[in-house]
Amino acid sequence: MEMINEDHNIQITSKKRLSLALFINYFVHGMVLVILMQNMLSLAHSWSTSIAVVSYVISGIGIGRLIAYPITGILSDRLNRKTFVLIGMILYIIFLSAMPYASNIVFAYILAILAGVGNSALDAGTYTTLVEINNGSGKSTVLIKAFMSAGDFILPLLVFFLDSRHFWFGISFMLPATILILNLVNILSIKFPDIQQINDSMEMISSSISKLKKIFATIGLLVYGYTSMALMLIFTQWITLYGLKVLQLSAITSHFLLSLYSIGSITGVLVISFILKQKSCEELLVVILNLTALLALVVINLATPPLVVEAASLVFGFSAAGGVMQTGLTIFMKLFPKHRGAITGIFYFFGSIASLTIPLVTGFLSTKGIGLAFNFSIIISLISSVFVILVMMIMKSNKE
Repeated sequence: MEMINEDHNIQITSKKRLSLALFINYFVHGMVLVILMQNMLSLAHSWSTSIAVVSYVISGIGIGRLIAYPITGILSDRLNRKTFVLIGMILYIIFLSAMPYASNIVFAYILAILAGVGNSALDAGTYTTLVEINNGSGKSTVLIKAFMSAGDFILPLLVFFLDSRHFWFGISFMLPATILILNLVNILSIKFPDIQQINDSMEMISSSISKLKKIFATIGLLVYGYTSMALMLIFTQWITLYGLKVLQLSAITSHFLLSLYSIGSITGVLVISFILKQKSCEELLVVILNLTALLALVVINLATPPLVVEAASLVFGFSAAGGVMQTGLTIFMKLFPKHRGAITGIFYFFGSIASLTIPLVTGFLSTKGIGLAFNFSIIISLISSVFVILVMMIMKSNKE
């Protein structure tokens, strides 16, 4: 009995160590998401080019994601999760270590594409692993969002600190690279769960859903992969200008709306994670959060008092960016428990399509008016809500 308890304690310790190591990767990932944008002036000076060209290089990350997501997802099911986590880490280390020394645009663009591939490999190995070590539950995948938010919060502060003291901008790349190298050494000694460790109840859920229902649920979740990313993109890109130009708020209040969104996001992660630890209710939770996000956007559109707009921005961050996208992915994995890697790849592939198309669509709409560009999010949110309700109805009818 003592030996069994000892083995159980070792297993719990290993699980916690693995989870923390994976979360650290996403802390760095949060930094990577904003590192080129935050260093645009320094990079433009280093390459003797314009900020517009640096912006073009940033698009290489999106290209890398689009190319790699379908491939890494499928291969992670056939090979093993650890391999893809390591590939993602190594590619990020190369990107972070080499970018400050890039002397021309072509090399920089190649590095950006490698970062996009690294992102897809990391996702394919990480989300699947966290679901498998938690017996199909998505409670840990939600926490990824918290570590990402911490990373993209700290990085701008680091860049400001370096710039204000006239230190080399490359330190902001080397620090996250060092964290990844240390974590790489740590992960090499950690055992990952076997791919085929599938919860019996999840296998029953998948097999009992008819092919037609599974097709409709798949379509709904793929649309959600697009819309959930689109909502976050539209809000973060346009809320400040919307506050300034349309709502006629002060500059400081308009910028504060985005800060409130971030606070709401981190709060949402903690609350959603707590709820999922108590009960597996992903489908209902996603529906409630989507409807809440839709209501928040309508309030922002109709309200004029700054306090109301601020409260709605906080609620929107909580409901739309608090880990609800990751919860949607967990539902998708329930449908195809034997193909979690492929599902992760295709889900985030649709999110990557949103990353490329939404700026183009909203950019065009902004020529007609900033309000039109921002309020396009209401249409996206409405579509998102309709499809997640459809998915919930399919999953609920299966349980009855």
